[in-house]
Amino acid sequence: MRLAAYVYSGWHATPERDASFHPGFTEWELVEQCRPRFEGHAQPRLPLWGRYDDRDPHEVGRRIAAARAHGIDAFVYGFFWCRGKRVFQDALDLGFLGSSEGASAPFALMWANRMPRRVLPVRRADLPVIDPERQVPSDVEDFVQFLAYLGERYFVRPNYVRVQGRLYFSIFDTSFFLRELGLEAATEAIVKAREHLRARGLGELHLAAIEPGRDVRPHLPHVGFDSVTNYVLLPDWNGPFLQDYAERARLCAETWPELARECALPYMPSVSPGWDASARGADFGDARPTKYPWWPVVTGESPELFREALVRALRWASANSGADALTFLASLNEWSEGHTLEPDTRFGLGWLEAVRAARKEVGT
Repeated sequence: MRLAAYVYSGWHATPERDASFHPGFTEWELVEQCRPRFEGHAQPRLPLWGRYDDRDPHEVGRRIAAARAHGIDAFVYGFFWCRGKRVFQDALDLGFLGSSEGASAPFALMWANRMPRRVLPVRRADLPVIDPERQVPSDVEDFVQFLAYLGERYFVRPNYVRVQGRLYFSIFDTSFFLRELGLEAATEAIVKAREHLRARGLGELHLAAIEPGRDVRPHLPHVGFDSVTNYVLLPDWNGPFLQDYAERARLCAETWPELARECALPYMPSVSPGWDASARGADFGDARPTKYPWWPVVTGESPELFREALVRALRWASANSGADALTFLASLNEWSEGHTLEPDTRFGLGWLEAVRAARKEVGT
């Protein structure tokens, strides 16, 4: 059983964000400036080793080495691509693959098929949670070109993650991908992408759907998906403002069999150490909007409770996810959404130590 942690690649300045905010802007400003918004609110959430530039191979290598030493086997980088345009690419290309640790550490890619926000912190509650301009359109030709690009630069690497010998690749907003292309075109795109990879000697593709909507779940096997999973599966978006970590982790785990059944695919569980996106939203006080990024906040999280959630996931995956399955951690470093395994000022290396303890308890 392998553990794979998602990695957010947005911790460096980019020309797009320089233009939208100010030169040199990163979300570290949001993380460091966030303040408690209710009694007992655990903010700001700060890295124990300080802010870092994820283009820096030394700083990234330090964190990758710590993660691997505590039982994380692989790293799934969010890959921002829209019809040939890439964003945040330097975190992967320079920081991770440019480090001695990342050059050999197993890694995979998740298509983050949304463009980064152009307003942070979010200040208007009357706008949609997902600005339509952030959505990433695609078509058959674009998808094949995208997978060809990944094949030439990343799939070919000896440390790229495979599941049962097949290249692991996931799509973050699977529902949007299928609805926007339509089932017939999506099927054609996946078939042609597989043919392209196969013809170039890269082998077979393992395509994972992330959190598909109920309307597309029955179609996933026919379209060409091989498994289903989640990114952050923790908050209840229609629930109360404050949500208890232990309760949410337990209730989310109860949905795993249902998702596997409705998709007719192996489900690979994903667990998270927490959720609090307050840093990404302007402070509205008690008049906070009842939607992302203000609502909800998960409270009561701790390394011990996370260990229990991870033990549950590892045992379920071992019994239900099929041969050579992965279990996912969301995430290594989403500091502005409050789900991080990197050392922090509250618990030190506690999150990583919980990973090691969970693996020891399960015997993986």
